Amino acid sequence: MIKRLFDLMLGIVALAILALPIIAVALAVRLTSKGPALYWSDRVGINNTLFKMPKFRSMRVGTPAVATHLLSDPSSHLTPIGSFIRKTSLDELPQLWSILKGDMSFVGPRPALFNQHDLIEMRTQQGVHQILPGLTGWAQVNGRDDIPLSKKVQFDVEYLQRRSVLLDIRILWLTFLKVVKRDGVSH
Repeated sequence: MIKRLFDLMLGIVALAILALPIIAVALAVRLTSKGPALYWSDRVGINNTLFKMPKFRSMRVGTPAVATHLLSDPSSHLTPIGSFIRKTSLDELPQLWSILKGDMSFVGPRPALFNQHDLIEMRTQQGVHQILPGLTGWAQVNGRDDIPLSKKVQFDVEYLQRRSVLLDIRILWLTFLKVVKRDGVSH
């Protein structure tokens, strides 16, 4: 209950502060590539239920719906501003909608793609599927794209066991530092 109230209050404040950047990024995406500004991705939420998660579209229309690391040449699929909005994490801003709606939290394991069966299975075996996915998480501040799937799940399990408001605040602060430094983003 406290976590949900925290998410709602922080979400409303973040939306008020970030409204203009959100509009600017949406316009930039639309003006630099064909297709919609938002990409609605099928993601795995709490208890392995599917939900639609919005992101600013950083990939060209028609790119396969797989994890970026599974593409043979991810950079060839990027829109003209795709690399920039990914490295600055601006592509994640529309996920405020998912947080306000209750499909996500600010902090939790990153939601798996619907077809990341190995990740979904590992998380389910460890009980991680029982918590809301997050905009950021313990795995993101400990490596993000630079660590293997099994290590990400270990961090997710550690978060599950240690979660608290103070840990969430720490993760949000560490996320802010990582975004500013553009640390741990491979594409």
